[in-house]
Amino acid sequence: MNFVFVSLQRIGTDRDSTSTSLAKELGKTHHVLYVNSPIDRRTFYSKTNDDFTQEHVEAIKRKDGDLLFKLQDNLWVLNPGRIIESINWIPFTNLFNQVNWINNYRFAKDIREATKELGFSSYILINDKDIFRSFYLKELLKPSKYIYLDRDNTVAMDYWKRHGVALEPELMKKADAVVCNSNDFTKRARQYNRNSFYIGNGFNVEQYDTTESRPIPADMQDIPKPRIGYVGALITLRLDIEAMVAMAKARPSWSFVLIGPEDEDFQNSELHQLQNVYFLGKKHTSDVPAYIEHFDVCINPQLLNEITIGNFPLKVVEYLAMGRPVVATETNTMKEVFQDYTYLADSTDSFIQQIQKALLQDAAQAQQARKKFVRNFSWQKVTELLLKSIARSSAKETVPILEES
Repeated sequence: MNFVFVSLQRIGTDRDSTSTSLAKELGKTHHVLYVNSPIDRRTFYSKTNDDFTQEHVEAIKRKDGDLLFKLQDNLWVLNPGRIIESINWIPFTNLFNQVNWINNYRFAKDIREATKELGFSSYILINDKDIFRSFYLKELLKPSKYIYLDRDNTVAMDYWKRHGVALEPELMKKADAVVCNSNDFTKRARQYNRNSFYIGNGFNVEQYDTTESRPIPADMQDIPKPRIGYVGALITLRLDIEAMVAMAKARPSWSFVLIGPEDEDFQNSELHQLQNVYFLGKKHTSDVPAYIEHFDVCINPQLLNEITIGNFPLKVVEYLAMGRPVVATETNTMKEVFQDYTYLADSTDSFIQQIQKALLQDAAQAQQARKKFVRNFSWQKVTELLLKSIARSSAKETVPILEES
């Protein structure tokens, strides 16, 4: 089959996402076109773009014809060449929709030209949370199937609230199917589209292979044990800074190792003043397993809010894949999916108690059980569920929504 992906995430960077991972997995047996985000006018003239976005901008400026290229066998990437307008400032959704149709039209022309060049006479279009720029692509491109991938509650974030709260349900309604990575998202999608299915989340099995031990990274060698580690973006929308400060103060003999880019609140937080807290910065995804392997306990101290309460924390799967004990905030997904293989906490005190318990109880048998459990979360497995969901969307009657959970 032929697949076309549109997404908020770019492919070919130093960080994979749900859509990029699904595209690579599907590319093993199908033909896939992955469409990177189009460049809007503000980004085109920005001086603060990341390297991957700026490379796209420069390719547009050069007009050198390399906007469509092959990334691997059966997987092509399109960097759209048409500039779209920056319109999220428009206050009224009805007016926004009219201007947004123009952006969608330009975006669709780039995709149509690429699919024609690749010989995709028909294809399944998968939209990964691109609520605005891909809102009209079903009407403009007329794919054989239009699938909406719901993997995060983005409309709870300020940028998406103004128009996304109204538009995302409409996008779900007109999709042929909605596929979700958590049961909470599946229940929400079910309100708007009967063909809503749980497919879970996946991780790179090869990257997190534990058959051979990795040497401890140089910048962690002098950090005393026990090492309590976190890997991921350090942002206050998702993480409880106050709890992290309190834990570090309560247990000065524990080393808290934080890996990932920081937002301004984290950069200015009291954590930087504590001698037992170590910020190691952003790491390439290929280097992350070595750090996790040498953590004594991994943590995910999420805030409980509308952004986090129903999400599927992929980092927990990656922690478990390395056999590490995990202490995480008790959310719906953590209780439903991971309760038997993690330690759950609902306060700062219980976080400390659960970390202490994890340190005392960790053993080789428990490590092997964690590794075995997460084999259920390979991208191969998720892709199989995706294809099964697409097939079910053509059935006359829909099966119970949580059958695969």
